[in-house]
Amino acid sequence: YGDTGNVIALCRRLEWRGMEARVDTVAAGERYDFTGADLVFSGGGQDLAQVRVADDLQARSEAIHEAVRSGVVFLTICGTYQLFGRRFLTHDGSEIPGIGVFAMETIGGTRRMIGNMVVATPWGDLVGFENHSGRTFLDPGQDGLGRVEKGYGNNEKTPEEGAVTGNCFGTYLHGSLLPKNPGFADELLRRALQRRRGGRVVLDPLDDELERRAARVAAGRP
Repeated sequence: YGDTGNVIALCRRLEWRGMEARVDTVAAGERYDFTGADLVFSGGGQDLAQVRVADDLQARSEAIHEAVRSGVVFLTICGTYQLFGRRFLTHDGSEIPGIGVFAMETIGGTRRMIGNMVVATPWGDLVGFENHSGRTFLDPGQDGLGRVEKGYGNNEKTPEEGAVTGNCFGTYLHGSLLPKNPGFADELLRRALQRRRGGRVVLDPLDDELERRAARVAAGRP
């Protein structure tokens, strides 16, 4: 799904502003202090890996919740986004427990929701590609990432896409998300830098014309 492009985009946007970026890759079962991170990214993957990832997240649940409470920025996409909810109910009736960062649950289906999506958010319209069979339903009071203008989003019955708790963001937007949405990428970086440095952070502007053009092309595709 091109999710590694999100990490590349974040690194480049720091480097273009004269800042260094270090990426730590954390494998399943590997010890890691998430409170020491500035920004944590976890993307989607094959459905067969969902159970293994869920088990690993359960073992890290307390540490992840502590990091979220301390203001660490998280971006979770698709499969990880689902597992940051309360639970995932598969289409065959099995239950995969989540870690409950987001007040929501996901119900698996047999029909996939596929296509380019446009989502109106406080940081402008976000464009990306969705491909998921799970329908996610937010609890009352759980903030969404934005409102679907094109596509399905969390499910085909409600207009919300994604979820936000503090500095933790979840979404179904693949493709890659951040290269085509530089304003949102900068919002994540700004939040991460403010937590590290303290005080208000203003990022130097970059020439994002190519990125905006790519977003317009993607938004016009089915």
